[in-house]
Amino acid sequence: MSYDKADLERRMNGAIDNLHQEYTGLRTGRASVNMLDPVVVDVYGSKMPLNQVGTVSAPEARMLSVTVWDASQTKAVEKAIRESGLGLNPQAEGTLIRIPVPELNEERRAELSKVAGKYAETARVAIRNVRRDGMDALKKMESDKEISEDEHKRLSDEVQKLTDSFIGKVDGTLAQKEKDIMTV
Repeated sequence: MSYDKADLERRMNGAIDNLHQEYTGLRTGRASVNMLDPVVVDVYGSKMPLNQVGTVSAPEARMLSVTVWDASQTKAVEKAIRESGLGLNPQAEGTLIRIPVPELNEERRAELSKVAGKYAETARVAIRNVRRDGMDALKKMESDKEISEDEHKRLSDEVQKLTDSFIGKVDGTLAQKEKDIMTV
């Protein structure tokens, strides 16, 4: 294990990218096929993203539909959507699942803001884990006499600044998403 600032940065960027991906699933007003991206379906003995068991489309501004490829999995898909925490109530008709997208009321907006906060906290934890890995690598390098105590301190400060910068990005992204949710 060795210290690689570029690798730490890449991994922290991955946490930010993942956060953006999760936020595309949080709706702010109209139906979007990306809303169902966070939905994971328990099929064939494993968990699979919804887009691997059916085709998602948005035929109308307030309607999503999922065409399930395997009719025997329709119930599992319907259950996964219902339990996803997105506040959607799917209705199955054969292999087609219609999902009306309700108007956002204040209560639902507050719920979505909480979900956005949970996603942000997950990203913060991921960034802190990367920070911990970097700090552990520096400790090991110092104990193996690869770097001096002063160098360890300097590089630790560098890792902390990087971490603070990425946590700031998460906080900024969360603030923007909450604003989008509350003002639509």
